[in-house]
Order: sequence, then structure tokens, then C-alpha cells
Amino acid sequence: MKLNLPIVNRRQWVQSGALGVVGAVSFFPAGLLAQDTWPARPVRLIVSSSPGGGTDLYARMLAQALGDVFKQQFVVENRPGASGNIGAAAVAKSTPDGYTFLVSANTSLTINGSLYKNLSYDAERDFVPIMRAFAPLVLVVHPGTKARSLAELIELGKREPGKISFGSAGTGSTTYLGVRMLEEKSGARFLHVPYKGVGPAYQDLLAGQLNFLFPDVASALSLIKAGKIIPIASEQRTPLLPGLPTLAEAGMPDVSTNSSFSLVAPTGTPTAVVERLNRELVAITKSAAFAAKLESQGLVGEVDSLTALAASMRKEREAYAAFIKRNSIVASD
Repeated sequence: MKLNLPIVNRRQWVQSGALGVVGAVSFFPAGLLAQDTWPARPVRLIVSSSPGGGTDLYARMLAQALGDVFKQQFVVENRPGASGNIGAAAVAKSTPDGYTFLVSANTSLTINGSLYKNLSYDAERDFVPIMRAFAPLVLVVHPGTKARSLAELIELGKREPGKISFGSAGTGSTTYLGVRMLEEKSGARFLHVPYKGVGPAYQDLLAGQLNFLFPDVASALSLIKAGKIIPIASEQRTPLLPGLPTLAEAGMPDVSTNSSFSLVAPTGTPTAVVERLNRELVAITKSAAFAAKLESQGLVGEVDSLTALAASMRKEREAYAAFIKRNSIVASD
């Protein structure tokens, strides 16, 4: 079944004057947080994952770009753990004064709410989305796996159900859910091996202990170029792997998933700050230099209004919730 998750195949340009406002944001008295005085001190970007991953990389790119624009420090602070829930909860409970923001993968913002029963935050209620970038996913196989196309991998999963193994960064990760979507659509069955992050999964894939993986393009690229793993299909077209078919082109048009990294503010953050950040980040992402920097890391910036961004994330949240419920998926930790 098609989930209709938002897939960005081209940048959606909008004029800054048309940007709207979403969420329960508030106005502080005019003199306290006027746009010409904010930020008056360093701003924290809380990252809900460990240093070195895609979320952390995106946060540091934003921190540098925003620091250049505002002539103020934007400090990255990593708060990993519990599939991103620790960092997300910390920001949700922080003072919404325009000096603390969250940079998170979509696990914390559109997936975990359907997996965990007792989260201490509500992603839709507690956050206002400001900017997002997508990281296209790619199916890669170990050279010893007898599949060189998506059709061949699916056939293996049908012929030997539960024997062809794949790794993931955990039950709530897109590296897991994407494969489960393939199973639902194709009827194939694979053996899931969960890890505490995608790094250890790569180690076992390279050692031949796993048959395949569904990671982001950027993390897989060097191994692909070295011939250590073989790409067979991507979630969407990417200039980093020209000629590689998409899932739709490879025969799975009704499977859609994505990995994304978002900058969000705690609800109640002053409207002027939220609007200004969005406006500046639209301009930054539209710049040739920053767009090229994103592309070099396998990222595609979503340049959109605050209203459209919130609606897009709400739609994604609802699609994942329906898929998780339909397949009785529960958190493994």
C-alpha cells in the first residue's frame, strides 16, 4: 500500500514574503525579543543523536551557516539515547525563549510517537518545524548475496523466507521500516538483525554476516565506490549514484519512505524568531554554495513555508502511524 510520504524530488522554492506561521507560538513583549536584538547570546542546537551521524552533520552545517548570518554562536550539543527520545524530550521541556532548538531525525518527530506508549513529549503538540533536509535511502547488498537487482532480492525473500538477513539501526528506524514496507508490498520475508546504530550493521554487512542494508546514500557512498557493497535501488534519484533505479523504477512504485533531519523549536518560541529563522534558512538553502554542500552529503533541502512544512510532517506522521499499526510493529527498546 502506498503511504504517500512526502518525497522531495526537487527543491520547492517559495518567496520569503509568503511564509506563514504554524503551531502555538507566542509573542513576547516587543522590546524583549525584537528581531533586531535576537540572538543576544549563544543559541543551543540540541542534537538527539551521537556525534558523527547524519543528524549531527546537518546540525553543524546549520550552526555554521546561521552563525555567519547572525554573527552569534550556534552551539551544537549532542543528547543521544532512546532512539532520539532523550534529546527531543529535553527540548520539549525547555524554556521557549528562542535560545534552545532541536535537530532530529524523523524517528523522534514522525515515528516514535506510534511506537512508544509512554513518551514524555508529543512531537506535533510540543514542536514547531522550521526547516528540513532529506537523506535518500539506498538498498545495498553484500557481493556474496545472489541479487543484483531489487527484483532478484525480492525473489530470494520469497524463495527463502526468513533466511535473507538485513541489518537496521533499530525497530523504529527508517532502515528497518523501509524493508518492512518492501515486505508488505512484495510478499517477501527477510530476517531482521537490529543494531545500536547503522555503524555496527555496516561492519557485519562488510563481513558477509548480513545480506543487505537500507541506509542513507551518504553513509554508503564510499563503500559503494570501493566495490565493497553493491547498490541495487534508491528511494529517490540522487546525483551521487547516477543511473541507479529508484524503488518505483525497479518495480515497487507503491513503497515510499524517507530519512530526514529537521530543525524544530519548542512550542511557545516567539513568532518573530521562528519566522526569521525560517526566512534566513530558506535563503541559505537556496544559495548555490549551501545547496552544493548539502548535495555532497547526499542531502536535499526542503525549502517550504512554515505552514506547508508542518502539514508535510503531519502527513508523514499519520502515514507511519497507519503502517506501524497495520503491521503490529512495537519498539524493541
